[in-house]
Amino acid sequence: MMLTLSLIAFIAVVSGRTITYPIDDSVGLERRFDGIGGLSGGGATSKLLVNYPKKQRDEILDYLFKPNFGASLQILKVEIGGDSQSTDGTEASHMHEPWDENYQRGYEWWVMTEAKKRNPNIKLYGLPWAWPGWIGDGSPISPYKNVSMAASYIVKWILGAKQYHNLAIDYVGIWNERPYNIPYILMLRKMLDFHNLTSVRIVASDSGWAISDDILRDSQLASAVDIIGVHYPGTTTIASAMKTGKQLWSSEDYSTFNDNVGAGCWARILNQNYVNGFMTSTLSWNLIASYYNALPFAGDGLMTAIEPWSGFYSVRSPIWITAHTTQFTQIGWMYLRHGAGVGKLESGGSYVSLVSPDSKDLTIIIETMSHDHSVCIRPALPPYTVNATTIEIQLKGSFAKVKELYLWYSKLGFNGTQTSLFEQRKPVAVTNGLFKLSMGLDEVYTFTTLNVGQKGSYPSPPVSKPFPDYYFDDFNNYLEYQEPFNFAQQVGCFETRRTSDESHSYVMRQVVLNPTISWCPINLDFPITVMGDYHWSDIYVEAEMRLGPVNASDGVFLAARIDQGGCYTFKTKGIFFFIYPNKQIYVLANDLAQTQTIIKGNIPQVQKGWNKVSLLIEMGKVTGSINGQQIFKVDVPKKPKNGFVGLGTDSWGIADFDNFLIKNASSHQANNFNRNNILRFVPKHG
Repeated sequence: MMLTLSLIAFIAVVSGRTITYPIDDSVGLERRFDGIGGLSGGGATSKLLVNYPKKQRDEILDYLFKPNFGASLQILKVEIGGDSQSTDGTEASHMHEPWDENYQRGYEWWVMTEAKKRNPNIKLYGLPWAWPGWIGDGSPISPYKNVSMAASYIVKWILGAKQYHNLAIDYVGIWNERPYNIPYILMLRKMLDFHNLTSVRIVASDSGWAISDDILRDSQLASAVDIIGVHYPGTTTIASAMKTGKQLWSSEDYSTFNDNVGAGCWARILNQNYVNGFMTSTLSWNLIASYYNALPFAGDGLMTAIEPWSGFYSVRSPIWITAHTTQFTQIGWMYLRHGAGVGKLESGGSYVSLVSPDSKDLTIIIETMSHDHSVCIRPALPPYTVNATTIEIQLKGSFAKVKELYLWYSKLGFNGTQTSLFEQRKPVAVTNGLFKLSMGLDEVYTFTTLNVGQKGSYPSPPVSKPFPDYYFDDFNNYLEYQEPFNFAQQVGCFETRRTSDESHSYVMRQVVLNPTISWCPINLDFPITVMGDYHWSDIYVEAEMRLGPVNASDGVFLAARIDQGGCYTFKTKGIFFFIYPNKQIYVLANDLAQTQTIIKGNIPQVQKGWNKVSLLIEMGKVTGSINGQQIFKVDVPKKPKNGFVGLGTDSWGIADFDNFLIKNASSHQANNFNRNNILRFVPKHG
């Protein structure tokens, strides 16, 4: 007799007032477990992690990836950079132009390498958010006009990962949360196979469930797509997805601030994505909140690391919620059947059970997250209730003779109650396959036959400090093509380049020449990179800059009080000092798009090559200078009152920047300032 899914999820044997839940592999197994993971990118979410002091950086990476230590992640998903804003910044493409192929740009290679160093078995997954403009082959909005060109671009990234970094990519996606294209998917599969990349599995479409119906209609597509990956499914699936027989993933989920409510969200969906939706993998956006707090979705990572200048970081509760599953399972384990190890608790909450391929080991994870303490940022969570209860668990089948189970416990505290995270408790005695469990609200239990697990720890990191208000970077200590530290590029791509000019041997160069096929709903056409303390108000900032000798931008700018980034960078307000050397004019504007001009004029003293540009905001006045000569001194606009500092170009094209300097405005003494007192950030490679 067939039972509906809703009924199966609640099967239990009533014994008095205590409900008994069977854990039984003798009735068969269900789906293969594909792992729990995190997402670096979408975009620039690991930016500040790269230049942490080595000691703290290694500790952070251990908390994320080291097996049986912290989160012990089993999958790492990364952005395939597309030179375009993709949430918190821009990630560099491996091919800015069709003739330009480089596999040293960006930091996702480094993140993947560090993950593999700690866990050689971790799976790697790449996905584009945006694409360089040339991929469109004339289309400004779609990469699919020439599907061979787009597929070749992605395959080159996969080949480059192996050739230059010895990284084997396991999964590749289509286009993050944007329309999929069936001819492109078929071409991608064809090219992967042609290049002996048959082991690379295609996940589609990193959006909604719509591709399920196309898979049922199209046998070629069904053959090409290995996994249906959806975003923020609310723990539910649809009938057509189930009918495909494909593995189902929540290939991006969570996206919630990493406090205890965020941990509750994560605990609930890690279980219920399978209980309700048969999804065998869940990936957190994002891996680590390592981007400036004033950028979008601050703190939406498994942990937080936003101060490379101090070394401070914070191991947050979602790390230990993750460990309840990852430290006691491996990819390839199997879920037990609904009603025989998987289901909803009648009092609220859920449970899943997984067994090793040889059926020797068992892990059970139970969560009792209450509604208001487990709300994710999306989608809306329907009302439900959870009550404290006592249940019995009956081990059957291969585990009927188990005498004890190891126990790990977490309790998320709210309203003054104490939080306990990943606490190892005394093993639980099992008598005739049976044991009882009394549970409260907002708890997670892991029962396992595995005598492993560790709540890893390091001494407390250095104390938190604000961004230094003395800062200097001459870009001479980076590898070529590296993205300079602490700059958070929001539009365009800024990377170090060697020049033939002895006085400017290395510079930071904006290199994107044309509009990209963007992920943001509005294309952004003013390359800009920001840094510093968003709370800065009065500040001095200085840089030397020049237009490129070829493919140059029209102008360059220096800015302060920059009030936002992300997909809304196009409407950023601040104080922007633009210069146009070829036209010998300047513009001081209250916004990046120059719709609010404060003052403008001629600058005959500007040079065709390098110009030193400075901006001083102090005591209600803003002063701009070029090559040491004051150009203007005017009243500071009323808004914004604070923000980042930054620089960039007023159009696509090449421009160079050097000797970038920030000083506290109150200490600005142009004639006697000692640069030896400036805190310099010297990159350390390795």
